[in-house]
Amino acid sequence: MDRQRVINLLAAVAAITVFGFTFGLMFPLLSLIMESRGIPSQWIGINSAMHPVGIVLSIFVIPYVVRRFGAKRAVIGSGLVTAAVIISYPFFPVFWWWFGLRLLQGFFVSILFAISEAWIVRFAEGPWRTRILAIYTSIFALSFGFGPAIISFTGIDSITPFAVGVAMLLAATIPIFFVKDEEVDSEDETPLSVLSFARKAPILLFAVGMFAILDAANLSFLPVYAVKKGFDQETAALALTAFVLGNTVLQFPIGWCADHFNKRWVMVGCGVLSGMSSLLVPFVFGTWALWPVLTVMGATAAGIYTVALAELGERFSGHELVTGTASFSTMWGLGALVGSLAAGWSIAGFGPDGLPFTMAAVFMVFIVSAMFSAVRERPKPA
Repeated sequence: MDRQRVINLLAAVAAITVFGFTFGLMFPLLSLIMESRGIPSQWIGINSAMHPVGIVLSIFVIPYVVRRFGAKRAVIGSGLVTAAVIISYPFFPVFWWWFGLRLLQGFFVSILFAISEAWIVRFAEGPWRTRILAIYTSIFALSFGFGPAIISFTGIDSITPFAVGVAMLLAATIPIFFVKDEEVDSEDETPLSVLSFARKAPILLFAVGMFAILDAANLSFLPVYAVKKGFDQETAALALTAFVLGNTVLQFPIGWCADHFNKRWVMVGCGVLSGMSSLLVPFVFGTWALWPVLTVMGATAAGIYTVALAELGERFSGHELVTGTASFSTMWGLGALVGSLAAGWSIAGFGPDGLPFTMAAVFMVFIVSAMFSAVRERPKPA
C-alpha cells in the first residue's frame, strides 16, 4: 500500500469517525427532547424517519454534486451545511419544524458518508481488507458511542449539546483536505442506479437494509425504551452507548472470521447472535446482564454491515464501487425509515417491550434469507 493511499485511508477514517460522534449525539438527543415534552412514541418515530427520507432523496444528486464540485468539496460543503442545520434545532419550535431540519440533515449526511465510505472501501486492500474495515467500523462505533454519553454531562435543556455537535462536525472537515483521489473526481457521466446495482448484489443490499432497521430503531428509541422501563435520562443515554460501543471490541474478531471463512455464513452467525440478544433484553433489563447483552446485540448487528462492506470492496471497483456505496446509503435510508416507524408503532401498540421483540422478528427474516444465499451462491472466502 503506497504512502498516498495510506494517507487517504487515514484521513477518510478520521473524518468519518468525527462525523460519527456528532450523529451519535443527535439521534438520542432529539428523541429524548421530544419524549420529555410529551410527544407520543409514534410521532417521534415519524419525525425520526425524516432523516432516512433525506438519505434516500440524496441518491439522485450525489453523482451531479461529485461531478460539479469534486469529491472533496462535496464532503466539506455538506459538512458545513449539516453544521448549520444542527445549530438551528434550538432556535425553531420543537417537532413540526424539525421535520424539515431532519430531512435536510439526512440529505447532506448521506453525501458525506457515501463519498467518505467509498474512499475507505477503495483504499483498504489486500488480504486484510475486512479487518481494516473492521478497525474502521470499531473506531467509528467508539466515536458514535461517545455521542450519547455527552448527554450525561450536558443534559438536554440547553444549546450546549448542539454546540458540541457542531464543533466536532466542523473539526471533521479538516482531515478531508489531505485526501487525494482523482479517480472519484473523474468518474464518468453515468448516473448512479440503485436498481442496476441491486441486480448484481441483492443480498448485500438486503443485509444493509436489515442492519439499518435495527440500527435506526435503537438509535432513536433505545433511550426512550429505557426511560419507559424506569431509567433516568442520563442512564438511558448510556444504554445506547453500550449498544454502540460493542463494535470497538468485537468488530476485529468478526473481520478476522470474514477474512478466513465464508462471508455469508459469518453474516448468518451475526444475525443469530443479534436476534437472540434482542430477545433477551426485556428479561435482563434492570440487571447487570443488560449491558453485555446490548453490547453483543450492537456489535453483531454492525458486523453484518462490516462483512457486506468488505464483500462490496472485493467484488466492485471504480464507478461501480461508488455506485455500491451510494446504494448502501440508499438502502440504509430505506431500512432506517422502516425501523424508525416500526419502532415507534411497536412501542405505542405493544408497550416498551414491543421494540426488542420486533427487532428480533426482523432478524429472523434476515437469518433465513442469508442462509438461503449462503447455500445457493457459496461465495469463496477471501
